[in-house]
Amino acid sequence: MLAKRTKRLFLLGVLLAGMLGVTSVATAVEVGEKAPDFTLPSTTGEKISLSQFQGKKPVLIEFYGGDFAPT
Repeated sequence: MLAKRTKRLFLLGVLLAGMLGVTSVATAVEVGEKAPDFTLPSTTGEKISLSQFQGKKPVLIEFYGGDFAPT
């Protein structure tokens, strides 16, 4: 079951990278640096970009390796 979750997460990451047009190695964003703008589909099918929230609301971007995965 954990293998399926890991495989799904990997495929989701590959899909996300393809949607963002990532063709080079990404560099880390340091604490306090401005996050690069990106656009993704919402749950309703509309496109939402990070820049839409600039100056309006705080935005939390969280990345994680898997649900309930042992460390």
